[in-house]
Amino acid sequence: MTHGARKPDRPTKRFGLNDLATLRDNLKADTERREAERLAAKQAAQRAHEEANVFRSSVGQVSQLRDRNHATLPNPRPAPVPVQTQLNDKAVLEASLSDEYDVDMLLETDETLSFRRPGIGMDVIRKLRRGEWVPQDKVDLHGLRSDEAREALSEFLRRSVRNGVRCVRVIHGKGIGSPDKLPVLKGKVRSWLVQKEEVIAFVQAREALGGAGALMVLLRQPRA
Repeated sequence: MTHGARKPDRPTKRFGLNDLATLRDNLKADTERREAERLAAKQAAQRAHEEANVFRSSVGQVSQLRDRNHATLPNPRPAPVPVQTQLNDKAVLEASLSDEYDVDMLLETDETLSFRRPGIGMDVIRKLRRGEWVPQDKVDLHGLRSDEAREALSEFLRRSVRNGVRCVRVIHGKGIGSPDKLPVLKGKVRSWLVQKEEVIAFVQAREALGGAGALMVLLRQPRA
Protein backbone atom coordinates (compact mmCIF):
# COMPACT_ATOMS: atom_id res chain seq x y z
CA MET A 1 0.00 0.00 0.00
CA THR A 2 1.36 3.33 -1.03
CA HIS A 3 1.32 6.08 1.60
CA GLY A 4 -0.18 9.54 0.73
CA ALA A 5 -2.42 8.34 -2.07
CA ARG A 6 -5.44 10.73 -2.83
CA LYS A 7 -9.01 9.63 -2.44
CA PRO A 8 -10.91 9.72 -5.69
CA ASP A 9 -13.10 12.94 -6.05
CA ARG A 10 -16.89 12.66 -6.05
CA PRO A 11 -18.42 13.18 -9.43
CA THR A 12 -19.61 16.81 -9.88
CA LYS A 13 -23.13 17.40 -11.31
CA ARG A 14 -22.98 19.40 -14.43
CA PHE A 15 -25.86 21.61 -15.72
CA GLY A 16 -26.54 21.50 -19.35
CA LEU A 17 -28.33 23.93 -21.64
CA ASN A 18 -31.61 22.17 -21.10
CA ASP A 19 -31.39 22.66 -17.34
CA LEU A 20 -30.71 26.38 -17.72
CA ALA A 21 -33.67 26.76 -20.05
CA THR A 22 -35.96 25.05 -17.57
CA LEU A 23 -34.77 27.28 -14.70
CA ARG A 24 -35.29 30.36 -16.83
CA ASP A 25 -38.85 29.29 -17.67
CA ASN A 26 -39.67 28.64 -14.03
CA LEU A 27 -38.41 32.07 -12.96
CA LYS A 28 -40.35 33.74 -15.76
CA ALA A 29 -43.56 31.90 -14.81
CA ASP A 30 -43.16 32.86 -11.13
CA THR A 31 -42.58 36.50 -12.09
CA GLU A 32 -45.67 36.52 -14.30
CA ARG A 33 -47.78 34.96 -11.54
CA ARG A 34 -46.76 37.60 -8.97
CA GLU A 35 -47.44 40.36 -11.48
CA ALA A 36 -50.88 38.98 -12.21
CA GLU A 37 -51.70 38.87 -8.45
CA ARG A 38 -50.51 42.46 -8.05
CA LEU A 39 -52.67 43.66 -10.94
CA ALA A 40 -55.72 41.81 -9.57
CA ALA A 41 -55.30 43.38 -6.11
CA LYS A 42 -54.88 46.83 -7.69
CA GLN A 43 -58.04 46.39 -9.75
CA ALA A 44 -60.01 45.22 -6.69
CA ALA A 45 -58.90 48.27 -4.69
CA GLN A 46 -59.83 50.51 -7.60
CA ARG A 47 -63.34 49.01 -7.80
CA ALA A 48 -63.86 49.42 -4.04
CA HIS A 49 -62.82 53.07 -4.27
CA GLU A 50 -65.20 53.70 -7.14
CA GLU A 51 -68.10 52.02 -5.35
CA ALA A 52 -67.45 54.10 -2.24
CA ASN A 53 -67.52 57.28 -4.32
CA VAL A 54 -70.84 56.25 -5.87
CA PHE A 55 -72.35 55.60 -2.38
CA ARG A 56 -71.14 58.94 -1.00
CA SER A 57 -72.48 60.85 -4.00
CA SER A 58 -75.92 59.18 -3.70
CA VAL A 59 -76.22 59.72 0.09
CA GLY A 60 -74.96 63.27 0.10
CA GLN A 61 -73.39 65.15 2.95
CA VAL A 62 -73.96 63.61 6.40
CA SER A 63 -73.15 64.78 9.91
CA GLN A 64 -72.67 62.85 13.13
CA LEU A 65 -75.59 62.80 15.56
CA ARG A 66 -75.13 64.68 18.80
CA ASP A 67 -75.21 62.85 22.09
CA ARG A 68 -78.47 64.05 23.66
CA ASN A 69 -77.89 62.27 26.99
CA HIS A 70 -81.12 60.35 26.66
CA ALA A 71 -81.75 57.92 29.48
CA THR A 72 -83.19 54.49 28.85
CA LEU A 73 -86.05 54.09 31.31
CA PRO A 74 -87.61 50.73 32.13
CA ASN A 75 -91.24 50.26 31.15
CA PRO A 76 -93.41 50.54 34.30
CA ARG A 77 -95.27 47.38 35.15
CA PRO A 78 -99.04 47.68 35.47
CA ALA A 79 -100.37 47.56 38.99
CA PRO A 80 -101.59 44.10 40.00
CA VAL A 81 -105.35 43.65 39.89
CA PRO A 82 -106.68 42.65 43.34
CA VAL A 83 -108.98 39.99 41.92
CA GLN A 84 -109.56 38.19 45.20
CA THR A 85 -110.30 41.44 47.01
CA GLN A 86 -112.85 42.36 44.37
CA LEU A 87 -114.49 38.94 44.67
CA ASN A 88 -114.60 39.27 48.46
CA ASP A 89 -116.13 42.75 48.25
CA LYS A 90 -118.75 41.50 45.82
CA ALA A 91 -119.63 38.60 48.09
CA VAL A 92 -120.00 40.93 51.09
CA LEU A 93 -122.06 43.30 48.99
CA GLU A 94 -124.47 40.62 47.85
CA ALA A 95 -124.78 39.23 51.37
CA SER A 96 -125.43 42.65 52.90
CA LEU A 97 -128.45 43.46 50.70
CA SER A 98 -131.05 40.75 50.84
CA ASP A 99 -134.12 40.54 48.61
CA GLU A 100 -135.92 38.67 51.43
CA TYR A 101 -135.72 41.56 53.90
CA ASP A 102 -139.16 42.51 55.25
CA VAL A 103 -139.23 46.27 54.89
CA ASP A 104 -142.98 46.98 55.12
CA MET A 105 -142.96 47.27 58.89
CA LEU A 106 -140.27 49.97 58.74
CA LEU A 107 -141.95 52.24 56.18
CA GLU A 108 -144.16 55.14 57.11
CA THR A 109 -147.83 54.41 56.44
CA ASP A 110 -148.34 57.28 54.03
CA GLU A 111 -149.20 57.15 50.37
CA THR A 112 -145.54 57.25 49.33
CA LEU A 113 -144.22 54.74 51.92
CA SER A 114 -141.43 57.03 53.13
CA PHE A 115 -138.75 55.90 55.59
CA ARG A 116 -136.89 57.45 58.50
CA ARG A 117 -134.60 55.84 61.01
CA PRO A 118 -135.33 55.97 64.76
CA GLY A 119 -134.39 59.37 66.10
CA ILE A 120 -135.08 61.15 62.80
CA GLY A 121 -138.06 63.49 63.17
CA MET A 122 -140.97 63.94 60.79
CA ASP A 123 -139.70 67.43 59.99
CA VAL A 124 -136.83 65.77 58.09
CA ILE A 125 -139.32 63.86 55.95
CA ARG A 126 -141.33 67.03 55.29
CA LYS A 127 -138.25 69.00 54.27
CA LEU A 128 -137.04 66.17 52.06
CA ARG A 129 -140.46 65.93 50.39
CA ARG A 130 -140.64 69.71 49.85
CA GLY A 131 -137.24 69.69 48.17
CA GLU A 132 -135.36 71.70 50.78
CA TRP A 133 -132.46 69.31 50.23
CA VAL A 134 -131.31 69.55 46.64
CA PRO A 135 -129.98 66.24 45.25
CA GLN A 136 -126.25 66.50 44.64
CA ASP A 137 -125.99 63.29 42.64
CA LYS A 138 -128.16 60.55 41.14
CA VAL A 139 -128.06 56.93 40.03
CA ASP A 140 -130.33 55.51 37.33
CA LEU A 141 -131.15 51.83 37.91
CA HIS A 142 -133.92 51.74 35.33
CA GLY A 143 -133.44 48.84 32.89
CA LEU A 144 -130.89 46.96 35.01
CA ARG A 145 -131.32 43.41 36.21
CA SER A 146 -131.88 42.91 39.92
CA ASP A 147 -128.30 41.87 40.73
CA GLU A 148 -126.88 44.66 38.57
CA ALA A 149 -129.10 47.26 40.22
CA ARG A 150 -128.19 46.06 43.72
CA GLU A 151 -124.47 46.31 43.02
CA ALA A 152 -124.79 49.68 41.29
CA LEU A 153 -126.83 51.12 44.16
CA SER A 154 -124.38 49.94 46.84
CA GLU A 155 -121.39 51.31 44.99
CA PHE A 156 -123.19 54.62 44.38
CA LEU A 157 -124.10 55.04 48.05
CA ARG A 158 -120.60 54.13 49.22
CA ARG A 159 -119.05 56.66 46.83
CA SER A 160 -121.56 59.38 47.78
CA VAL A 161 -120.85 59.03 51.50
CA ARG A 162 -117.10 59.02 50.87
CA ASN A 163 -117.44 62.26 48.87
CA GLY A 164 -119.55 63.94 51.57
CA VAL A 165 -122.77 64.00 49.49
CA ARG A 166 -125.84 64.48 51.71
CA CYS A 167 -128.83 64.12 49.38
CA VAL A 168 -129.13 61.91 46.27
CA ARG A 169 -131.80 60.79 43.82
CA VAL A 170 -132.30 57.08 43.09
CA ILE A 171 -134.21 56.33 39.88
CA HIS A 172 -135.81 52.86 39.83
CA GLY A 173 -138.42 53.38 37.12
CA LYS A 174 -142.20 53.06 37.02
CA GLY A 175 -142.32 49.66 35.32
CA ILE A 176 -143.84 50.97 32.09
CA GLY A 177 -141.46 48.91 29.97
CA SER A 178 -141.79 45.68 31.99
CA PRO A 179 -143.91 42.78 30.62
CA ASP A 180 -146.56 43.04 33.36
CA LYS A 181 -146.32 46.85 33.60
CA LEU A 182 -145.24 46.60 37.24
CA PRO A 183 -142.19 48.40 38.72
CA VAL A 184 -139.89 45.44 39.41
CA LEU A 185 -137.19 47.44 41.18
CA LYS A 186 -139.43 49.77 43.15
CA GLY A 187 -139.96 47.52 46.16
CA LYS A 188 -136.46 46.05 46.02
CA VAL A 189 -134.78 49.46 46.03
CA ARG A 190 -136.73 50.49 49.13
CA SER A 191 -135.71 47.24 50.83
CA TRP A 192 -132.06 47.71 49.90
CA LEU A 193 -132.03 51.33 51.10
CA VAL A 194 -133.44 50.38 54.50
CA GLN A 195 -130.64 47.84 54.94
CA LYS A 196 -127.91 50.46 54.31
CA GLU A 197 -126.86 52.20 57.52
CA GLU A 198 -125.76 55.30 55.65
CA VAL A 199 -129.38 55.91 54.58
CA ILE A 200 -131.29 57.81 57.28
CA ALA A 201 -134.44 58.73 55.34
CA PHE A 202 -136.06 58.65 51.90
CA VAL A 203 -139.30 59.79 50.25
CA GLN A 204 -140.83 59.51 46.82
CA ALA A 205 -139.51 62.19 44.50
CA ARG A 206 -141.65 65.07 43.30
CA GLU A 207 -143.13 64.76 39.83
CA ALA A 208 -140.50 67.10 38.35
CA LEU A 209 -137.77 64.74 39.60
CA GLY A 210 -139.32 61.41 38.63
CA GLY A 211 -142.42 61.03 40.80
CA ALA A 212 -143.28 57.39 41.52
CA GLY A 213 -140.24 56.27 39.54
CA ALA A 214 -137.61 57.78 41.86
CA LEU A 215 -136.70 58.38 45.49
CA MET A 216 -135.07 61.28 47.31
CA VAL A 217 -132.57 59.79 49.74
CA LEU A 218 -130.92 61.53 52.69
CA LEU A 219 -127.53 60.14 53.68
CA ARG A 220 -125.72 60.17 56.98
CA GLN A 221 -122.84 62.62 57.17
CA PRO A 222 -119.45 60.88 57.24
CA ARG A 223 -117.77 60.66 60.62
CA ALA A 224 -114.84 63.01 61.10
